[in-house]
Amino acid sequence: MPHLSSNPVHLGLGALVVPQPEFTGDPSWYEGYGIRTSGDGKDGRLVSMHTFTESWTTWEMHPVGEELVLCTSGSITLVQELDGEHVRGTISAGEYAINPAGVWHTAEVDSPATAVFITAGLGTEMRPV
Repeated sequence: MPHLSSNPVHLGLGALVVPQPEFTGDPSWYEGYGIRTSGDGKDGRLVSMHTFTESWTTWEMHPVGEELVLCTSGSITLVQELDGEHVRGTISAGEYAINPAGVWHTAEVDSPATAVFITAGLGTEMRPV
């Protein structure tokens, strides 16, 4: 059986669940995802799981929809850029946070942590921290 951390899925129109190729983390993977799922527009969702051992080196922003972040182990401090301020919120196993559409966000991690992400990925942008 595939593992969500290596093979994300796409939740598409018509209640479809479409397995995705092995996740590489490379920008070309996300570009390919966008091409494969573009027909679902803003209603498509990428479901992925990642384990982090250190803080993110980029900010990201999803312009067309919200992102659900569900911590499954450890704890993660999400940093959202709201009205020019960096607002921090820490979630632990079983807790979740929502990154609003159009809000730049990153994550700080002090020890290993895992989270499931349900992302409106269409048009996602990234920038360095």
